[in-house]
Parts: sequence; C-alpha cells; structure tokens
Amino acid sequence: MGLLQERAQITSSAINSSQFTAMTTTVFSAEQIAALSAPLDRAKVQTRSQAGRSLTYLEGWQAIAEANRIFGFDGWQRQTVALRCVNQSERTIGRDQKSGWGVTYTARVRITVGEGAGSQVIREGSGAGHGIDADLGQAHESALKEAETDAMKRALMTFGNPFGLALYDKQQRQVTHSEGDSSQAHTSASNGTRSIQRRPSPTAPCSGREAGDDPGLTPLDPATTGKILVTLRGLPRPVLEDFTKAFRKRFQVPQEANSIADRICQKRHHDWIEAYLVQQRQPVS
Repeated sequence: MGLLQERAQITSSAINSSQFTAMTTTVFSAEQIAALSAPLDRAKVQTRSQAGRSLTYLEGWQAIAEANRIFGFDGWQRQTVALRCVNQSERTIGRDQKSGWGVTYTARVRITVGEGAGSQVIREGSGAGHGIDADLGQAHESALKEAETDAMKRALMTFGNPFGLALYDKQQRQVTHSEGDSSQAHTSASNGTRSIQRRPSPTAPCSGREAGDDPGLTPLDPATTGKILVTLRGLPRPVLEDFTKAFRKRFQVPQEANSIADRICQKRHHDWIEAYLVQQRQPVS
C-alpha cells in the first residue's frame, strides 16, 4: 500500500508540473511582448464627435496593420462567429429628407493568434454597425462591414495598447506622441520635462533613414503602409508565404525578425511589392 501511495504521489506531482509548465508557456516572443506592452502612438489615433462628445478611436485598417506587424501576416486569424441584422426600417436621410433605409447589425468576431492546440491565444469581441442609405442593399453592406470591424477591434483591443486598449483609460496615460516606448523616454535638458522620442531600432533598419538623393528611400505615409498590409493580409496563404520569403531575400531581412510588416516603410518597398503582385496576377490596392 505504501508503494502504491508513493507512485500515486509521483504521478500527481508530474501532472501538476506539466500543467504548471503549460500555464506559464506563452505563444508570444519577447519582441512581441514588448510591442504589445508599448504605449500607443497618438499619431495613429483618430477623433470624431458623437452626441456632443469627442471620441478617440483606431481605424479598422490600422488595427489590422498592427496585428500584421506584431503577430506576422500568417500569425493570426479572424473569424466572424455571429452576425445578425437587428433592425431594418424606412427613414428619411440627408438635408432634403429623401426616403431611405436605416439598418443595424450586431457581430461577434474571434481572433486567434498562433497555431496548434496549446499554443494559441483566442479572444472574442462584439460590435454593432449602422447603415443609412437610399439603397437598401448599400445600407446592409455598410452596417455589416461596420459591425464586423467594430467587433474585430474590440477583440484585438484585449491584446494591449497598440490595439486601442490605452484609449479606455480616461487620462490616456499610455498614449504618447511618438512610437517610442517608455524605456526610450528621456528628460529634456532645457525645461526638465519628460518627453518620448523614437530611436532607431537595430532590428528595424527603416527607422531614422532619410531619402537624400535616393527617391526609393522616401518614407511611406501611414495610410499607404496600412493599405499595403491589408492587401497582403488578403493574399491566399501559399502566395503570402512565397511573398514573405521573396521579400526577406530581396531586402535582407534577418531570420530572427518575427515579422516583415515593420520593414515595409519606404517607396522602394512599395514599388517592389506592386511589381511582385502584378507578376503574380494579384489585385493591387
């Protein structure tokens, strides 16, 4: 009996140890954790007026671009698990009070990061969308898209500040005026106030480069970069994998870099990607 009890205790200890290891293992690399913990760059934040209040938010393409940058183009998945039209009614629209339609959808979206059982992080979010248009089909399309985007952003928000979590803090203490994190903050010698500036990263060679006499080094504006990332995200998986390999080879991206998203930041990248997609007969945004 004593031997059996001892074996049972050993087996129990092994199970508990295995469970503890599983619970403490993360699917995120140190680089990804740093990116998820970094403050939100205020330049990426949009503002709109609603019911007499000023609201701050991230656009849908920006959230997708951040997911591609941090998780990798093929490192995350989005799935709409519920979609429902909760209202469709006639209404007047515009200043001239034309007859039209008002439509409202609700959606629930699931975000999955990582692959394989035990190595995934799954988050869900709910959202709503409203469409107003003289054409009923257009009203449905607008409401549906807005609901899915809203739900996606709410799901991604749970991953950290880069996806808008910082905006839920009324004081917005984790929203900065640059893309640098708090470890890069320094004190201004002139007035003693604390400021945050972006410093070039050894793993992101685009940072701090000037175009000079080479137009290919001209920095891309955030909107253009975002559109490129959305286009790449929509590529079929085999095409995306081939593209990633080709881009890494063409621009000498080191293997230790988890993602190439932050490498797409100059005109030469845009031109090469455009030519690549045309060659592959893929639509270019």
